Parts: sequence; structure tokens; C-alpha cells
Amino acid sequence: MTRRREQLLVRGTAAEADLIITGAHLIDPRAGIDGVFDVAVSDGQLAEIGAPGTLTAGPDAEKIDGSGFHLFPAFVDPHIHLRTPGHEHKEDIETGTRSAAAGGFCAVLAMPNTDPVVDSASVMRSLREAARREARVPVGFLAAITVGLGGEELTAMSELRAAGAAGFTDDGMPVESAGMLRKALQYQQMSGGVLALHEEDPSLSAGGSMNEGAVSAVLGIGGIPSTSESTMVARDAALAGYEGGTVHMQHLSCAESVAAIREAKRLGYNVTTEVSPHHLCFTEEEVRTLDTRMKMNPPLRTEADRQALIAGLLDGTIDCIATDHAPHSAHEKEVPFEQAPMGTTGLESSFAACYTELVRSGLMSIEMLIEKMTCGGAIFGLQIPQMTIGESANLVLVDLDQEWRVGEDGYESRSENCAFGGRMLFGRVLLTVADGAVAYRQRSFALSAAPDPDQAAQ
Repeated sequence: MTRRREQLLVRGTAAEADLIITGAHLIDPRAGIDGVFDVAVSDGQLAEIGAPGTLTAGPDAEKIDGSGFHLFPAFVDPHIHLRTPGHEHKEDIETGTRSAAAGGFCAVLAMPNTDPVVDSASVMRSLREAARREARVPVGFLAAITVGLGGEELTAMSELRAAGAAGFTDDGMPVESAGMLRKALQYQQMSGGVLALHEEDPSLSAGGSMNEGAVSAVLGIGGIPSTSESTMVARDAALAGYEGGTVHMQHLSCAESVAAIREAKRLGYNVTTEVSPHHLCFTEEEVRTLDTRMKMNPPLRTEADRQALIAGLLDGTIDCIATDHAPHSAHEKEVPFEQAPMGTTGLESSFAACYTELVRSGLMSIEMLIEKMTCGGAIFGLQIPQMTIGESANLVLVDLDQEWRVGEDGYESRSENCAFGGRMLFGRVLLTVADGAVAYRQRSFALSAAPDPDQAAQ
């Protein structure tokens, strides 16, 4: 791992793991691994992969029976909200990264729309120091493009980059001025770091709470047209191409945006994109119940849009899956739909939702899902998790056959505004190893994997 990559992520203080996972079905498409093996982790490093029954556990190593389960490289989420500083009643570094570990993630990147906004080196350094104390999985932080997310003055991007910023974004707000974005792209040539863009034209979306269309008309709710996103996507891709800059388009939601990105990539522009599980799995029809967990920005759109997003993911137009994990407290969401804040949590349900909707339905291979859920960090210069001997272990053990109800045992997140809450999904994360440390164990699996010694002796 390069020095720069090491600097982007902050690791907590968890002890390095010593364990052997026996008889699991390993799948790592990048390493060309697909079969049943034993895996040894020693001092936090992936020490050995061998045929079942061939590895010997050391005296201090924990032995985990992986029979009937699958072991993948752990996932990376390039777009989450930790709400720290300023809104810790919704989420903080410890609960947010704990939620990430429960979803099988070994690294996450947090957005800067906090209070105060992460627009200065001092705030960035404070966040990273807090993460060293509290983070359950390695975490990186993006800094704001403009001061206070106001869109009027660029931040000191080089200084922020030196302080550890993994990239830059005004997520939650678009860079409304084309001239300001052009300046940011020019500044990027000196500072480095990808610009991640929330694509929305407020003059078109203002007053809207859901997708503009037939359902919004029936419900009498103000709509957000898809053109409020797609016109900004096309504009910003063109600016990036003109300036030779690098941009990442966040949480695409509509067919027109996919078409604009496909054209930008054909022209050779340095553009990458992401899509969120809720946009891959749901449509505006879910809003008919006025469940505020279904209110997010960009909104859920039509079935045609959903199918275009899936097609874009399959053909490589969309590069990765990102949750846009956006925690809110219960009282904020328990209001009339129009008054509720935008956003849904998703770290703990992301893999299961995509596996159930895309893989079990036959739309996507499990190998491609693994690729799309592990590559997002690479857009910002992070190393893609891979089963490589001698590297820090980043692994997730999953029971693909286990059907479970999202939220039935509560959440590791401080917030419960999950769009998939109450849904039955397949694919339960049992164990997550992040940067060589055991970051999560599913409760019932932990009990069966490590029985009480007194009971075992009876």
C-alpha cells in the first residue's frame, strides 16, 4: 500500500486478529479465487489459503467453522454520513463505523456536510484524531469544495489535502455555479483529489419532496424532475472534460443521467459514478404509503429509471455501489412526508438488498456484485480489498441462504430510518475483518462460533 493511501484512512485501536476460518466458499473475482478453502489470519495479515483441513491453527488463534458460508473481500463505501461533528444524536464515528462493520464494510468515506462543515484543516485534523480513538473500521473524510457549502468561495484544497482529505464534495448541496466548479477543477490540478458532485439544479428541484410524475400528481406532493439531476450531470461532465479534471457523480437516479455519463465516458472524460441500493431496488411506487424512510435526495424514480440504473451498472457506465447512508433521529422522520428530512440509512442492509434484488433474481453475478461493492474507494485512491497473502486481512463471512428481516434485532447505527427496514432479505453478514481486526460478529453466529467454555465442559 502506498504512503498516500495509508494517509487517507484512519484506523482505530482494535487488536490485530489471529484466526482460522475453515471450509468456507471463497470468492474473490480479482484474485481469481472461487472454491472451498481454509483461511488463516495471523497478526492481522492474510497468512495462508489452503485446502480444507490443511491449515493448523496456532495456540492463540480462534477457529471459526465457515462450512456452508461464503467468504469475500470486505466492502468499501465511498459515500456515507457520520454526522460528526454537530449532529451526534443521529450518528457518530463509533456508531457509524460499527454499522459499516455490520454490513461487511472494511472502509468508508464520510461526507463533510456537518456542523461545522469540514472546510478547514483544523476540523479535518480533529475528525481524524477522533477516528483514531473511535472508529471500528478504517474511515476517511472528504472535505468541502466551497466554504460552508455556500458555493461562493473555494476552500483551501491543498491545505485540506495535506491534512488528510480523501477528496472534495459539497454533498447535500450542488456546486450550482458552473464558473465556481470550473475554478475548483483548475485548483484540483494543483491539490489533487477527486471532486465528488451532488448533481441537482435547485431552480428545478426547489419545493419538491419526491419524483415528479404520475405518483406525485396523485398524492399532491411537490415533484423533483429527473432533469434537475441529468442536466447538471451533463454540464459537469462537459466541464471536467474541458478542464481535464476528474469528477465523481454521486447517487445517480435516472435514465437520462446514465445516458449522459455513457456519452461522457465515450468521449474519454475522467468521470466515475455511483448508485445506491435504494435506487436499484425501489421506485416511486413505494412513496404511496407516505413512509418517510422512502424520502431521499435524489428521490426514488420510475421503473424505467431503475432498469436503466441496473443496465448502467452491468455495462460499466456506473462504476460502484455506495449507500449514501444518511442517519436521522426518529422524531425528525416521524412527521408528515413533506416535512421530513431527506435520507435513508443503508450500511447494514446494502449487501443483502443488492444480493436479493440483483443476484438471486439472475440480473447480476455474485462476482460482479462483489466487484461493485469493493471498488468505490479506488476512485479516491484507496486500495481495493483483495485476498492477497501478506496483506492486511479485509474479509466478510456471509450466509447467503439465511433470510432475515432488516431491523428485527435492532441496528448498530444510532438511527433506524432504513428504507429496507422490515423487509425480508437473503444474505446475512456473520463476521467482518477490517484492516486485520475483527470488527463485527453477528450475535447468534458469535454465540455458536464461540460457545461458553463452562457449558462446553458439561
